[in-house]
Amino acid sequence: MSRPLKPGTPRRRPALWAAAALACLALQACSKSLPERLGIPIEGYSHTSAAINYFIVNGGGGPNIGPYGGGGSQNCCVSMPRQWHPGLTVVVEWEKDPKPHDYGNWPERPFSDAWNKRMQEHESKNTRHRAIVEVAPYEKLGAITAHFLPCDQVKISAGPTYLGMADHPYNYPLKMEVPAKCPLP
Repeated sequence: MSRPLKPGTPRRRPALWAAAALACLALQACSKSLPERLGIPIEGYSHTSAAINYFIVNGGGGPNIGPYGGGGSQNCCVSMPRQWHPGLTVVVEWEKDPKPHDYGNWPERPFSDAWNKRMQEHESKNTRHRAIVEVAPYEKLGAITAHFLPCDQVKISAGPTYLGMADHPYNYPLKMEVPAKCPLP
């Protein structure tokens, strides 16, 4: 049962509210603006004998990468501008395991107390890195591709090309040797 309105109470006008909502939606439909940033997937390659246990680009996590490998696995997502501009950089953080195959040869039974202790010692030798990296120019936005190179160097591309394609900016061989002397950062 409805109650009568008290004198001075404003009346609700559902038809007016519905018309206003439809007008707002119609105005948005006429807008042709595209978002300035898009979420894109992340993949990576290790061009060294080290494994990349994890890596993060601008807060978005990429997949772990075995030595001399990568690609074929993408994680979601990192926000990037639709249009490349000079000076565009990203922050890359990663953990590197310099001897990723060591634990496969240990005599201890996997996950035993002795094995866990040895694994803790092994993991203590992993190194963590952080770098601000320029993004290679792109005309169309694709996926973030991180290339982990010798001497803890990183290169980033964000176009719709992949390792091995002629227009990919970083077609390094997967197996790269560490030089006798690394360049200074």
